[in-house]
Order: sequence, then structure tokens, then C-alpha cells
Amino acid sequence: MPLKHKEIKDIRTIDPMTLVEAGSVSVDMDLPKEQRMIDMINQMGGDPYFMRSGALVVKMSFMDTSVSLDERLEGHLRML
Repeated sequence: MPLKHKEIKDIRTIDPMTLVEAGSVSVDMDLPKEQRMIDMINQMGGDPYFMRSGALVVKMSFMDTSVSLDERLEGHLRML
């Protein structure tokens, strides 16, 4: 299910209290990749690009790649 283009929000104008707390989002790794993405978007109130950590607004971006987040983090940690 492709995401519909939404108007890009200015991070400086977002009230953190209107966003989902990052720690409240959980990912069921037993679900297929597409279903995990849909579930995450639903948990985030339909907007996968912004969440909050306490009073801090967090903006996320996504790349179209076959490399998993775990693989990216492992590669990064190997360079340290």
C-alpha cells in the first residue's frame, strides 16, 4: 500500500504533545515487512515522519533500500 504524499510539515511549528511518544510504538517482527510498515504508520496516527521523545520532536526519513536498519547499525558500529 503506497503512502500518499502529504504536505511537508515545518518541524519548528509542530506541537510535540500532538505526536505519538516514540517509546509507545512497538514493531511485531513476526509480521511481513509491508504489514510491519502499515502497523507502525497506524500506531503513529497515520504520519510516519514525526514522533516525539519527551518534549523533543523527532523527524524520520526513509530510504528505498534492501539494507535493514540492523545491518546499517552493525556497519556503523564496525567503523567506530
